[in-house]
Amino acid sequence: MDNGETPAARAWLGAGVVSAIAASLCCITPLLAIMAGTSGIAASFSWLEPLRPYLVGVTTLVLGFAWYRKLKPARKTDCDCETNLKPNFMQSKAFLSLVTVFAAVMLAFPSYAHVFYPQAQNQQVAPNQANVQTVEIKIKGMTCAGCEAHVNSEVSELAGILKVETSYANGNTLVQFDKSKTGVKQIEKAVNATGYKVTEIKKK
Repeated sequence: MDNGETPAARAWLGAGVVSAIAASLCCITPLLAIMAGTSGIAASFSWLEPLRPYLVGVTTLVLGFAWYRKLKPARKTDCDCETNLKPNFMQSKAFLSLVTVFAAVMLAFPSYAHVFYPQAQNQQVAPNQANVQTVEIKIKGMTCAGCEAHVNSEVSELAGILKVETSYANGNTLVQFDKSKTGVKQIEKAVNATGYKVTEIKKK
């Protein structure tokens, strides 16, 4: 018996994997963009963030149903035909286990995405305090800790950056910098280059 391993069942399993990837695509894209050197596309899938709870739900339901079908007892048949044929790998519990682990890793990606970004290196030399300025920049499009790390990484590449603290929950970044070496326009440009959008700038 094949325990319901039909093409339709495999299609549903594929849909579960796609849902898992889509649920975290808004956080996967910035990392891929940096690796490819095209950070401007980083926020392309931020529109998926409001759908994340539904995508997580779809993934959980599909995989749960797949495991139910796999673990339920096979029907007994009255014929004497051979029923102990070894299933191929894609019909096995091992394959379903691999798919489940992959989906779990994808769903959890937003919680650990930041570890893949380079650590922000801020200026270590103390500047003239008269040149120190702090601005709060409101940003649209950030959805996870990976987005925070992306903004921190890009802004820290500028000369004269002393400190960068970004929060996707608050939708902002606080930047302390030496205004003799860089300016608000350059910082705004660096943030916009990530693909997220600067909506407001406040001087502190």
